[in-house]
Amino acid sequence: MMTDDSETAFAEERRSARKLLGDESITAFYLGVVRDGETADTTFAQTADDPEQEGLQALSLLATHVRIVANEAGVDPSTVAGDAATLAGRMEELSPGELASVENDGDADS
Repeated sequence: MMTDDSETAFAEERRSARKLLGDESITAFYLGVVRDGETADTTFAQTADDPEQEGLQALSLLATHVRIVANEAGVDPSTVAGDAATLAGRMEELSPGELASVENDGDADS
């Protein structure tokens, strides 16, 4: 369970990461899950020389992310993938406020 200080620090790190992802000069990034001070799972992605390779890297990153989220949630990866696909299909329907609500409580149906 996070304390108020750690929640604030995490929120700041998340804002910083989002800002960095908007920077067009970024060519790679590294994602990791840390639990109790130990790295639990990691992946990385980088730009590619051609669209096919870049597409394969994007799919690989997506698959790894689904696996990490499933491991953290203690559910089957197909459940996470299905929920992600449902949310992706609704992205154009959701208002910015609804997206913030989904992000804050993890419940796409609220």
